[in-house]
Amino acid sequence: MSSLLELKQVWMGFKLKGARFPHPLFQDVSLKIERGKTLGIMGRSGVGKTTLGKIIAGLIRPTDGEVDFLQQNIHNLKSSEFRHFRSQVQMMFQDPEGTLNPKKNLGRILSDTRLITRLEPEGHDQLIRQTCAQVGLPLQLMDYLPWQLSGGINQRAALARILMLKPRVIVLDEPTSALDISIQAQILRLLKHIQKQTHISYVFISHDEQLVKWMSHRIGQLANRGFKITSSV
Repeated sequence: MSSLLELKQVWMGFKLKGARFPHPLFQDVSLKIERGKTLGIMGRSGVGKTTLGKIIAGLIRPTDGEVDFLQQNIHNLKSSEFRHFRSQVQMMFQDPEGTLNPKKNLGRILSDTRLITRLEPEGHDQLIRQTCAQVGLPLQLMDYLPWQLSGGINQRAALARILMLKPRVIVLDEPTSALDISIQAQILRLLKHIQKQTHISYVFISHDEQLVKWMSHRIGQLANRGFKITSSV
Protein backbone atom coordinates (compact mmCIF):
# COMPACT_ATOMS: atom_id res chain seq x y z
CA MET A 1 0.00 0.00 0.00
CA SER A 2 1.57 3.33 -1.08
CA SER A 3 1.73 6.10 1.52
CA LEU A 4 0.86 9.73 0.89
CA LEU A 5 2.56 11.09 3.95
CA GLU A 6 5.21 9.70 6.24
CA LEU A 7 6.81 10.80 9.49
CA LYS A 8 10.32 9.56 10.20
CA GLN A 9 11.69 9.63 13.76
CA VAL A 10 9.92 12.86 14.62
CA TRP A 11 10.29 14.30 18.07
CA MET A 12 8.87 17.44 19.63
CA GLY A 13 10.30 19.26 22.59
CA PHE A 14 9.44 22.33 24.63
CA LYS A 15 11.60 24.64 26.68
CA LEU A 16 11.32 24.58 30.45
CA LYS A 17 12.37 27.68 32.36
CA GLY A 18 16.05 27.50 33.15
CA ALA A 19 16.58 24.32 31.11
CA ARG A 20 19.48 24.19 28.68
CA PHE A 21 17.85 21.73 26.26
CA PRO A 22 14.23 21.16 25.19
CA HIS A 23 12.22 18.66 27.21
CA PRO A 24 10.68 16.01 24.91
CA LEU A 25 6.89 15.98 24.64
CA PHE A 26 7.19 12.88 22.46
CA GLN A 27 10.05 11.34 20.52
CA ASP A 28 10.88 8.78 17.84
CA VAL A 29 7.45 8.98 16.14
CA SER A 30 7.34 7.22 12.78
CA LEU A 31 4.09 6.59 10.91
CA LYS A 32 2.58 6.30 7.44
CA ILE A 33 -0.72 7.66 6.10
CA GLU A 34 -2.06 5.52 3.28
CA ARG A 35 -4.26 6.56 0.37
CA GLY A 36 -7.97 6.33 1.08
CA LYS A 37 -7.45 4.99 4.63
CA THR A 38 -7.91 6.34 8.15
CA LEU A 39 -5.13 6.25 10.71
CA GLY A 40 -6.49 6.55 14.25
CA ILE A 41 -4.31 8.17 16.89
CA MET A 42 -4.94 7.62 20.60
CA GLY A 43 -2.97 8.51 23.70
CA ARG A 44 -3.33 9.83 27.21
CA SER A 45 -4.21 13.46 27.83
CA GLY A 46 -1.23 15.77 27.46
CA VAL A 47 0.91 13.39 25.41
CA GLY A 48 0.75 15.67 22.37
CA LYS A 49 -1.90 14.23 20.03
CA THR A 50 -3.00 17.66 18.74
CA THR A 51 0.62 18.76 18.43
CA LEU A 52 1.34 15.66 16.34
CA GLY A 53 -1.67 16.47 14.16
CA LYS A 54 -0.36 19.99 13.59
CA ILE A 55 3.05 18.59 12.62
CA ILE A 56 1.39 16.25 10.09
CA ALA A 57 -0.55 19.20 8.64
CA GLY A 58 2.55 21.39 8.44
CA LEU A 59 1.20 23.95 10.92
CA ILE A 60 4.19 23.60 13.22
CA ARG A 61 7.68 22.25 12.69
CA PRO A 62 8.99 19.39 14.85
CA THR A 63 12.12 19.81 16.90
CA ASP A 64 13.71 17.04 14.85
CA GLY A 65 12.78 14.36 12.35
CA GLU A 66 11.33 14.33 8.85
CA VAL A 67 7.84 14.85 7.41
CA ASP A 68 7.54 13.56 3.83
CA PHE A 69 4.59 14.20 1.51
CA LEU A 70 4.71 12.28 -1.76
CA GLN A 71 8.28 11.34 -0.83
CA GLN A 72 9.41 14.96 -0.45
CA ASN A 73 10.52 16.51 2.85
CA ILE A 74 7.97 19.31 3.34
CA HIS A 75 10.50 21.48 5.17
CA ASN A 76 12.76 21.53 2.12
CA LEU A 77 9.99 22.76 -0.19
CA LYS A 78 9.99 26.18 -1.83
CA SER A 79 7.35 28.65 -0.62
CA SER A 80 5.01 27.96 -3.55
CA GLU A 81 5.44 24.18 -3.12
CA PHE A 82 4.73 24.42 0.61
CA ARG A 83 1.55 26.42 -0.05
CA HIS A 84 0.42 23.62 -2.37
CA PHE A 85 1.20 21.06 0.34
CA ARG A 86 -0.88 23.06 2.84
CA SER A 87 -3.87 22.90 0.49
CA GLN A 88 -3.38 19.15 0.10
CA VAL A 89 -3.13 18.37 3.83
CA GLN A 90 -5.79 20.13 5.87
CA MET A 91 -6.77 20.08 9.54
CA MET A 92 -10.29 20.03 11.00
CA PHE A 93 -10.46 21.14 14.64
CA GLN A 94 -12.87 20.23 17.44
CA ASP A 95 -14.34 23.73 17.85
CA PRO A 96 -15.98 24.50 14.49
CA GLU A 97 -17.16 28.00 15.41
CA GLY A 98 -13.66 28.93 16.53
CA THR A 99 -12.24 28.10 13.09
CA LEU A 100 -14.73 30.32 11.22
CA ASN A 101 -14.47 34.12 11.07
CA PRO A 102 -17.32 35.40 13.29
CA LYS A 103 -17.61 38.61 11.23
CA LYS A 104 -18.23 36.82 7.92
CA ASN A 105 -21.31 34.90 6.84
CA LEU A 106 -20.97 31.35 5.54
CA GLY A 107 -21.23 32.47 1.93
CA ARG A 108 -18.30 34.85 2.33
CA ILE A 109 -16.27 32.27 4.24
CA LEU A 110 -16.66 29.75 1.40
CA SER A 111 -16.17 32.40 -1.29
CA ASP A 112 -12.80 33.36 0.22
CA THR A 113 -11.40 29.97 -0.79
CA ARG A 114 -11.31 31.32 -4.36
CA LEU A 115 -8.00 32.97 -3.40
CA ILE A 116 -6.59 29.43 -3.18
CA THR A 117 -8.58 27.55 -5.81
CA ARG A 118 -8.02 30.37 -8.35
CA LEU A 119 -11.22 29.42 -10.17
CA GLU A 120 -13.22 31.91 -12.19
CA PRO A 121 -16.30 33.27 -10.31
CA GLU A 122 -18.81 31.05 -12.15
CA GLY A 123 -16.73 27.91 -11.61
CA HIS A 124 -16.18 28.78 -7.96
CA ASP A 125 -19.90 29.38 -7.35
CA GLN A 126 -20.60 25.96 -8.86
CA LEU A 127 -17.96 24.41 -6.61
CA ILE A 128 -19.62 25.99 -3.56
CA ARG A 129 -23.02 24.56 -4.54
CA GLN A 130 -21.58 21.10 -5.21
CA THR A 131 -19.61 20.99 -1.97
CA CYS A 132 -22.50 22.25 0.14
CA ALA A 133 -24.65 19.48 -1.32
CA GLN A 134 -21.87 16.98 -0.59
CA VAL A 135 -21.75 17.88 3.13
CA GLY A 136 -25.48 18.53 3.58
CA LEU A 137 -25.13 22.29 4.12
CA PRO A 138 -28.31 24.15 3.03
CA LEU A 139 -27.62 27.07 0.68
CA GLN A 140 -30.26 29.16 2.46
CA LEU A 141 -27.88 29.43 5.41
CA MET A 142 -25.21 31.30 3.42
CA ASP A 143 -26.27 34.70 4.84
CA TYR A 144 -25.89 33.57 8.46
CA LEU A 145 -22.90 34.26 10.71
CA PRO A 146 -21.27 31.28 12.49
CA TRP A 147 -22.43 32.34 15.95
CA GLN A 148 -26.04 32.29 14.70
CA LEU A 149 -25.82 28.60 13.79
CA SER A 150 -25.45 25.28 15.58
CA GLY A 151 -22.16 23.47 16.11
CA GLY A 152 -23.21 20.76 13.66
CA ILE A 153 -23.91 23.28 10.88
CA ASN A 154 -20.62 25.09 11.55
CA GLN A 155 -18.70 21.81 11.39
CA ARG A 156 -20.31 21.07 8.02
CA ALA A 157 -19.28 24.55 6.86
CA ALA A 158 -15.72 23.99 8.10
CA LEU A 159 -15.63 20.65 6.27
CA ALA A 160 -17.03 22.24 3.09
CA ARG A 161 -14.29 24.88 3.15
CA ILE A 162 -11.68 22.16 3.47
CA LEU A 163 -13.14 19.97 0.72
CA MET A 164 -13.25 22.88 -1.72
CA LEU A 165 -9.45 22.75 -1.73
CA LYS A 166 -9.63 19.08 -2.81
CA PRO A 167 -7.11 17.86 -0.20
CA ARG A 168 -5.64 14.37 -0.15
CA VAL A 169 -5.37 14.20 3.65
CA ILE A 170 -7.49 15.67 6.44
CA VAL A 171 -6.29 15.62 10.04
CA LEU A 172 -9.42 15.29 12.19
CA ASP A 173 -8.63 16.53 15.70
CA GLU A 174 -11.50 15.47 17.98
CA PRO A 175 -13.87 16.71 15.24
CA THR A 176 -17.10 15.81 17.07
CA SER A 177 -16.23 16.18 20.76
CA ALA A 178 -17.92 19.60 21.00
CA LEU A 179 -21.15 18.35 19.40
CA ASP A 180 -24.27 16.64 20.76
CA ILE A 181 -24.24 12.83 20.55
CA SER A 182 -26.83 12.68 17.74
CA ILE A 183 -24.94 15.30 15.71
CA GLN A 184 -21.64 13.47 16.32
CA ALA A 185 -23.03 10.37 14.62
CA GLN A 186 -24.22 12.41 11.61
CA ILE A 187 -20.81 14.05 11.11
CA LEU A 188 -18.89 10.79 11.47
CA ARG A 189 -21.16 8.99 9.00
CA LEU A 190 -20.72 11.93 6.63
CA LEU A 191 -16.93 11.69 6.89
CA LYS A 192 -17.03 7.96 6.13
CA HIS A 193 -19.32 8.56 3.14
CA ILE A 194 -17.02 11.25 1.75
CA GLN A 195 -14.03 8.93 2.13
CA LYS A 196 -15.81 6.22 0.11
CA GLN A 197 -16.67 8.77 -2.58
CA THR A 198 -13.31 10.50 -2.86
CA HIS A 199 -10.72 8.03 -1.44
CA ILE A 200 -9.43 10.79 0.80
CA SER A 201 -7.12 9.89 3.71
CA TYR A 202 -7.88 10.78 7.33
CA VAL A 203 -5.87 11.04 10.51
CA PHE A 204 -8.48 10.63 13.26
CA ILE A 205 -7.37 11.92 16.66
CA SER A 206 -9.59 11.14 19.64
CA HIS A 207 -9.59 10.01 23.25
CA ASP A 208 -12.73 7.93 22.57
CA GLU A 209 -11.59 4.38 21.84
CA GLN A 210 -14.93 3.28 20.36
CA LEU A 211 -15.02 6.17 17.90
CA VAL A 212 -11.44 5.53 16.84
CA LYS A 213 -12.17 1.84 16.26
CA TRP A 214 -15.29 2.65 14.22
CA MET A 215 -13.56 5.26 12.05
CA SER A 216 -10.10 3.80 11.53
CA HIS A 217 -8.41 1.17 9.36
CA ARG A 218 -5.32 1.24 11.58
CA ILE A 219 -4.96 2.49 15.15
CA GLY A 220 -1.82 3.64 16.87
CA GLN A 221 -0.94 4.69 20.40
CA LEU A 222 1.07 7.86 20.95
CA ALA A 223 3.34 7.87 24.00
CA ASN A 224 6.34 9.90 25.12
CA ARG A 225 8.71 7.32 23.68
CA GLY A 226 7.09 6.94 20.27
CA PHE A 227 4.12 5.76 18.25
CA LYS A 228 3.05 2.14 17.90
CA ILE A 229 0.36 0.58 15.70
CA THR A 230 -1.85 -1.46 18.02
CA SER A 231 -4.53 -2.78 15.65
CA SER A 232 -5.50 -2.93 11.98
CA VAL A 233 -8.72 -3.67 10.10
